Amino acid sequence: MSTTPRVLTLLSDPALREELDRITAAVGTTAVHLDACSRPAARIWAAARAVVVDGAAARALAVMPLTRRSAVFVVTAGAPDGPPPDNAVLSASITVGAEAVLTLPGHADQLVRGLSDPGGHAGVSGSRGAVLAVVGGRGGAGASLFAAALALSLTDSLLMDLDPRSGGIDLLLGAEGAAGLRWPDIQVQDGKLDWAAVCEALPRRRGISILSGTRRAHDVEPAAAAAFTDAARFGGVTVVCDLPGVHTDAARTALETADLVVVVATCDVRSCAATTALAPALGAVNPNVGLVVRGPAPGGLDSGEFAYAVGLPLLTTMRPEPMLAERLEHSGLTLGSRSPLGRAAREILDVLAGAHREPSGRAA
Repeated sequence: MSTTPRVLTLLSDPALREELDRITAAVGTTAVHLDACSRPAARIWAAARAVVVDGAAARALAVMPLTRRSAVFVVTAGAPDGPPPDNAVLSASITVGAEAVLTLPGHADQLVRGLSDPGGHAGVSGSRGAVLAVVGGRGGAGASLFAAALALSLTDSLLMDLDPRSGGIDLLLGAEGAAGLRWPDIQVQDGKLDWAAVCEALPRRRGISILSGTRRAHDVEPAAAAAFTDAARFGGVTVVCDLPGVHTDAARTALETADLVVVVATCDVRSCAATTALAPALGAVNPNVGLVVRGPAPGGLDSGEFAYAVGLPLLTTMRPEPMLAERLEHSGLTLGSRSPLGRAAREILDVLAGAHREPSGRAA
């Protein structure tokens, strides 16, 4: 008898079982079908070559104390261009560490590739992504807006809303109606997340995966923030974290991880005083802290004087963005070729590139 680990399945649909038998035969192994409502023994769960479950089984497994493992796939029956899986299935797929949610038979080729090289194909990039943390020098400084501009200025990014009372950063991008998971939908157990599965589960807008809050307050667990950050970084994607003014445990996790911490401040005396009080607390967690000063300066305060008083390096200054409020109300943030927000964001990304190459040195 062959001792090659086989594929473990928990599928309630007989048609899906038959499809899995065809796929595993193509891979050169066999499937062991357990009842979809059963709880697999820890030894069988860990020893299987891969695990394939349907949506109902994924939801059941999400509340079981099973060891996190690689090569877990969630499958559904239907056409690839049909309705996306519901949020409960997407949330469960993240909780159990699934590498992908696939529709069969349309995505059979992807599952064949996954079972041929279990655990070694998804979320792997030639480079490691960087982490940016953005915080306001005081309330209303425009930190969330600048975080969104940074994410828009990247080819691929994860924009992570870590303010539990922000109302949802998806609103800034006009993505409040986009399908996908928000923080209240997500529970993450200990272990690694797969970036391909995360990217599929989150709302997407113009190349940005958005991990947003909602219109009600919620808590963000630091372990969950760290797991999503690591998934994106090891997938080669830059993470932009929008931090709250009051530092939560999740915000501190982001600060500790960040390659560069950006403080956004308006150019006025009150903002200077508030940012001066904030700067030492940030520097105690991460030395790579720099300042973005946003105009206008109603009292004529110079940005260089502002930075000197605060004690942080000045990364860039930013003129007011024309027609910003109207654009945000109607379509969400967009960045034109002459956008002051876009120019400032690109300058910060240039600084980040240097900080990411030399993570032990100061950013500016």
